[in-house]
Amino acid sequence: MTQADLTREVPVRRGAVPAARHADDDPTLPLPERMPDASRMADAFVTPAAAGGRARDVLGPARQRVVPTRRQMLRRRVLVRGFKWLLPVFAVLLLAAVALWPEIDSAEDRGRVAFRRVLQVRPDGMRVVSPRYQGIDEQNRPFTVTAAVAVQPPGDDNIMDLERPRADILMGSGAWVLIEARHGRYDKARQHLDLWGEVTIFQDDGTQMVTERAEAELAEGSARGDAPVAAQGPFGTLTAEGFVLTDRGAKVVFTGRAHAVLEGGS
Repeated sequence: MTQADLTREVPVRRGAVPAARHADDDPTLPLPERMPDASRMADAFVTPAAAGGRARDVLGPARQRVVPTRRQMLRRRVLVRGFKWLLPVFAVLLLAAVALWPEIDSAEDRGRVAFRRVLQVRPDGMRVVSPRYQGIDEQNRPFTVTAAVAVQPPGDDNIMDLERPRADILMGSGAWVLIEARHGRYDKARQHLDLWGEVTIFQDDGTQMVTERAEAELAEGSARGDAPVAAQGPFGTLTAEGFVLTDRGAKVVFTGRAHAVLEGGS
């Protein structure tokens, strides 16, 4: 066979399909018509199991369900039961605090008021609870002055301001005189007692005198007052504008205008 026979075209029969040319051999063909490479063909034949694993990797661990262990389940149950008990207790405590808050606030206010009163006490004044002062008169007869509270004013050590003062005077025969009031001032050097506010004088024979203001000289055993006085006793009842008591109550003179109602109609 000659070279001319080899290069001669082979006739194509009608109805026959011509042989396809390879895309890589013919650069004139477009790119989509080229045959895919080996990596594309490998991806096209991926198995379903491999595709599912790759999808799970893409979704990430957040979508994966984690089964808790037995210890975790027990811990979760304990926490739930604890919260079921703690929430009602907390609610009750909260309601109690709301209900008791006004009482707590008022208690704090009372504490602050008491603290202010303490601060108002003068630092240079001495305060004595249930004081007791004793002495004797000119005839060596004893007397006693007591009070609920005594406060010493600044500047004078002999003066004591008394609350609920009481003076007991004892006579030589065994008789006694008692003087008491709401307020008083005692001069220890002079043995002088000023009284005011419901001043009451008692004697052992049953005589009682009431006035608003009086003064007593304990060393002399005498007392006097210029305020209206009312007296009652075995003799009857009497009112006057003042009185003078001497010799430890053995003698009483009523001064000013007086009105008496004596026992027996005399």
